Amino acid sequence: MKISRLIVAAAALLTASCAQTGLSEPAAVSAPTASAPSQEEPFVIAANPLAAQAGQDVLKRGGSAIDAAIAVQAMLSLVEPQSSGLGGGAFLTYLDGTTGKLTVYDGRETAPAQASPSMFLGPEGKPLGYRQAVTSGRATGVPGAVGMLALVHEEHGALDWSSLFSAAERTAEEGFVISPRLGRFLGFSFPQLDTPDAAAYFGNPDGKRKTTGDRITNPEYADFLRRLARNGPEALYSGSTAAKIVDKTRSAPLGGRMTIADLAAYQPVKREALCNPYRVYLVCVPPPPSSGVGLLQLLSMLEQTDIATRSPDDAQAWFLFAEASRLMYADRDQYVGDPAFASVPVKGLLEPAYVASRAALIGETAAAAPPEAGTPRGAVQAAADHTLEPAGTSHFIVRDAQGNVVSITTTVESIFGSGRMVDGFFLNNQLTDFSFNPVDAEGRPAANAVAPGKRPRSSMTPAILLDSDGKFAGAIGSAGGNSILAYVAKSLVGAIDWNLSMQQALALPNLVARGAAIGGELDKFDPAVLQGLAARGIDLKPGQGEDSGVHAVMIRNGKVDGGFDPRREGVVLVGAGE
Repeated sequence: MKISRLIVAAAALLTASCAQTGLSEPAAVSAPTASAPSQEEPFVIAANPLAAQAGQDVLKRGGSAIDAAIAVQAMLSLVEPQSSGLGGGAFLTYLDGTTGKLTVYDGRETAPAQASPSMFLGPEGKPLGYRQAVTSGRATGVPGAVGMLALVHEEHGALDWSSLFSAAERTAEEGFVISPRLGRFLGFSFPQLDTPDAAAYFGNPDGKRKTTGDRITNPEYADFLRRLARNGPEALYSGSTAAKIVDKTRSAPLGGRMTIADLAAYQPVKREALCNPYRVYLVCVPPPPSSGVGLLQLLSMLEQTDIATRSPDDAQAWFLFAEASRLMYADRDQYVGDPAFASVPVKGLLEPAYVASRAALIGETAAAAPPEAGTPRGAVQAAADHTLEPAGTSHFIVRDAQGNVVSITTTVESIFGSGRMVDGFFLNNQLTDFSFNPVDAEGRPAANAVAPGKRPRSSMTPAILLDSDGKFAGAIGSAGGNSILAYVAKSLVGAIDWNLSMQQALALPNLVARGAAIGGELDKFDPAVLQGLAARGIDLKPGQGEDSGVHAVMIRNGKVDGGFDPRREGVVLVGAGE
């Protein structure tokens, strides 16, 4: 492909409100032919079959992509409560099939007006322990998913809002069978499962906790969905549910500071997508407070290497991936935060010269010490950040018959959120995504420090890919906390650079390199790759990868090539159903 052709495509995308950064010479890619339905076919890709089916049923009734997405989210809140829900937040990247316009909808939670930078410090000025913080009332931010979905529906919905919750309402009333994945999480000792709400919800009459194969009902959630369908988002942001949320978050231990006014004041934010080329595609992601800029920077660094000439069986390929990841995370951790409160050098992080300077730091062997953040143009010195971001998240993708596409990553933060429930759904503990230490020893503020009304930094990066003509070429996103950026980048390298089918790309072993921690799925790597990594100074440790939840689709020669993460219970449903 000629560079001029990509520039023309980029210009077209700019007029479609996609904020695009500097261009680099693309490399040729020959994608495999997929034997799937035509590009015009609608599809739903989600982490749970019941949720995907709820979305497909809406498409069958003539619903739009956002109509179906609302049905998917309502069901996920019920059947996959460890990952996302109506008490959490989300980022959504939307492609208008008629105009080609890309829009990001930011439904990230916000800190209450009475929040303070020291709210996660104990009496002695030291950060609270993780188990203590995640179940505290202080951990919950003002939920954003419902408000955001309502805004997108107002602008792009086809069916009445009131008609989109029936499947989840019916399933909550009649009950559903606990899936193996949910059952596995119920077998762990998460502190959230010890809360009174979770213990009551998942408890059996004999005192034992429910498990895989047990049936569970949630009449409180069914009642809330009826009110949400009838009254719209006000069912959550005002009235009895809002009062319950405030009471629940202000309850001991470590009660929070949320008020009715905080809930009433919540506003989702519309943002321009941030786009940057990778090979023959434009990859478009949410801007800060999402960490999409980190994904784009990582891909740009990898483009400076010869990773595309290698394969999944090549240790050097994984070495390059690991070292580029460490450099990206150093920059992301240092600079990314809520742009309304922190100066984020987005353009500087993606400038070709800066990216090349960072990629040049990749040597023949891994550096003994973790890399430090660079100094991109526009950078403001900030404290080093050590935010711990757990992995309770879900990603799903919907396209309707008109070509509208929703790529959404949604979360309640860590597993089962805060463990506190209101009206049958879990409340998020999203404020633990802020840096517990607001300043460093020198008094410099962290870009991701707590502040009233601030949105915590997120690793969620629901992406949409466009081809050289500005047409829809794919979508991708993942669960996994801080590891999301690595999971998504690995999958794109597999699908684009190594010509794997999307399902094969998602099944590749996960490798996450951030700071001094380099972990991965040891049992999925060829022993020769592990030996090659060790020879290059990377002693891969177990413990990363199980919580990935990548869902993705590429358009290959006019055909749909969709994939779901085999580590979860996902499904790809193509067509509007029978």
